[in-house]
Amino acid sequence: MSKPGKKYRKSIEGYDSSKQYTVAEAAAILKKIAYAKFNETVDLDLKLSVDPRHADQQVRGTVALPHGTGKTVRVAVFAKGGKAAEAEAAGAEIVGGDELVARVLGGFVDFDAAIATPDMMRDVGKLGKVLGPRGLMPNPKIGTVTMDVTKAIQEIKGGKVEFRVDKTANVHVPVGKIQFTAEQLAENATALLEALARAKPAAAKGTYFKSITMSSTMSPGIKIAFSSAAAAK
Repeated sequence: MSKPGKKYRKSIEGYDSSKQYTVAEAAAILKKIAYAKFNETVDLDLKLSVDPRHADQQVRGTVALPHGTGKTVRVAVFAKGGKAAEAEAAGAEIVGGDELVARVLGGFVDFDAAIATPDMMRDVGKLGKVLGPRGLMPNPKIGTVTMDVTKAIQEIKGGKVEFRVDKTANVHVPVGKIQFTAEQLAENATALLEALARAKPAAAKGTYFKSITMSSTMSPGIKIAFSSAAAAK
């Protein structure tokens, strides 16, 4: 195993790695210890007290981050006719019907989010093996299968992000960029945590948030203490 670099080791010295911090404190520490020369992505990584093998313990939803993600999102829309024209007018980078389905089947996935009108889902359903593993499959539960393509595009480009528990009960979601202010990062992270608290399955037992860590692309993780019970009130 390679030895951590000098800058990384120095960043660890900037806080107590055994301590849990508030969201605001973690964001401030992350800003303080950042050393990369590019605009790193800031993420929240969580371990939840759920068993994703059971349908009644799935955790999935969306949340609009108050300050967006700081990322330019390329949106693909599967639509025809007037809805295709509407999607183009709303700012979607990639729009198409059957021809776009064929492109994706051929391996084209140069986009960050996908939306589909309901009438396209019979054909878009063929793309499950391509889009599913990448988290790009349109889904009515998160508002990406809809006739209101303008609203869906605006929400995604405005900072709406999806959260979904994986098979090991982990959730990984970007909440901004390191060039955001500490306050912006804290507000985005809190919005996500509150949304996750509201999405807690009734079947979940014990402490819902088993662990929460905030980190940037190159930084160590900062442990966060957060009460799901308080957030859900």
